[in-house]
Amino acid sequence: MKNRQLKIFFSGMAGSGVSAIAGFMSSKGHIVAGSDRVFDKNPDHPLKKTFMSAGIAIVPQDGHALDNSFDLAVFSTAVEAGMPEVSKARALEIPVRTRPACLCEIAESFRTTAVSGTSGKSTASGLLAFLMRGLGLSPNFIGGGRVKQFRTSSNPGNFLAGESDYLVIEACESDGSIVNYRPRHSILLNLALDHHPVDKTAAMFRALMENTSEKTIVNADDKNLSEIRGKDSVTFSIRNPSHYRPGNIEYRQFSTDFSLHGTSFSLALPGEHNLYNALSCIALLAETGIPLDDIARLLPRFQGIERRFDIHLNDGERLVIDDYAHNPHKISSLMKTAGRFRESVCYIFQPHGFAPTRMMKDEYIEAFRENLRDRDHLVILPVYYAGGTAAGDISSHDLAAGIKAGGKSAEVMEKRDDVFKLPDKYRTLVIFGARDETLADLAKQIAGIRSQISV
Repeated sequence: MKNRQLKIFFSGMAGSGVSAIAGFMSSKGHIVAGSDRVFDKNPDHPLKKTFMSAGIAIVPQDGHALDNSFDLAVFSTAVEAGMPEVSKARALEIPVRTRPACLCEIAESFRTTAVSGTSGKSTASGLLAFLMRGLGLSPNFIGGGRVKQFRTSSNPGNFLAGESDYLVIEACESDGSIVNYRPRHSILLNLALDHHPVDKTAAMFRALMENTSEKTIVNADDKNLSEIRGKDSVTFSIRNPSHYRPGNIEYRQFSTDFSLHGTSFSLALPGEHNLYNALSCIALLAETGIPLDDIARLLPRFQGIERRFDIHLNDGERLVIDDYAHNPHKISSLMKTAGRFRESVCYIFQPHGFAPTRMMKDEYIEAFRENLRDRDHLVILPVYYAGGTAAGDISSHDLAAGIKAGGKSAEVMEKRDDVFKLPDKYRTLVIFGARDETLADLAKQIAGIRSQISV
């Protein structure tokens, strides 16, 4: 895949993982075309325009564009087996790969670092690639989140095509493919309930560690990772003893300062969870011989990932934030960060998908019960449904009922526009949820309306 030009078709291109691989392969000189039902529904989708400006052909998701000129067809795991493009590819005997299998093949051709964990891997992998680029290492990068400083008119920000053999990937455990990676280095940020039960994910993380040829960087504060260690494990932490444990930590409203092994660091991202992300990257780079002073020089320049604590309004009185938090661990981290400096917060949450909402229902309820304070309020929007065959047998009302039963303030708003009618007493609004990019637009609209209201 690395040594000759291929013509590749990608189905489900709007997904974060597929879009990153498609953009990466195009930037490496391969001929790329693809489709997505989201583009069919919205011809003016910004990601479609980004792809087209990169010379990637976008076609309807009906199978007609597939022919024998393609060397490979790559399918998102969200594309059902009965879709026309799947049937056409098999009828034409075009080699077929899932998105995870394709990424595994690419990773085998590079000196790969796999960044994993049930939370934070988009930020950590993006930060690692950013630091490596700043250090002159010219890395390759295939991520999920969009690094703000990687974004161009032809790059959504979730990949880099560098000149070196270094590759940083976001290794997601959701589809189980993580056990097939054979990276040189790996990072394990944390382990909590997300796509799978904790014990199943732990087994996958253990396999990743066993398949790592050199160092694995592990969070020593995470109790679920405590038994996942190898002879080449390097640890980082905030509380427990570890190889990389910072001191002089100062959490500011939108940044974090700390010291490590005699070097002062400043991170332009807030919250304890982002400090963990930064420590994992510092540990890996330091273990590969990069001086801490060089890392410290670059760290403050990182502006983060799109939809990770994105501030759309901050006038000193009112604050509107958009975030991708969607599992209980991410939600807890977000709420702790937002609540650290605000006495009252109105949270607006959109659950993503019926199956994840069903699986994590109890943990969602527990996370909100633990983190909603007396002056906070929670608005839950209807479960996001992107299409497919999932059973719609759970709703946001099921979550709200459990949260309210715990004495917390929560309500369901069936109509999204009703959020514009929220009382102005809520000076801080945090909008969050996964997969649906229009949540960022919602945050912008709320910010625009709020900015016009007199304080």
